[in-house]
Amino acid sequence: MIRIDQVWLAVEPIDMRAGMDTLLARVVQVFGSAQPHQAYLFSNKRGTRLKVLVHDGLGIWLAVRRLHQGRFNWAQASATQCRLNAEQVQALLMGLPWQRLGADAAITLL
Repeated sequence: MIRIDQVWLAVEPIDMRAGMDTLLARVVQVFGSAQPHQAYLFSNKRGTRLKVLVHDGLGIWLAVRRLHQGRFNWAQASATQCRLNAEQVQALLMGLPWQRLGADAAITLL
């Protein structure tokens, strides 16, 4: 199991042709480096595809997900932080309206 302490959401959509190097360059541009046990979540413009870049403490992983139903629901653009519980994270990754569920776990916007 990969431990993830914090998830960062990109505030702008990305081109889904972007690979690991391009996404890592974006993370380095914003943060200076990828931090261990953190995930960086990117979505395409339509919100139907997600890419998650994860630093597991040893290396970088890239996971890709295509939503066959629904679409990725962005957090409010004015917010710099929002808290999500495990149920909300599951809903977010499934393309469901996670904002209607309760809140607990930390997710911060890029």
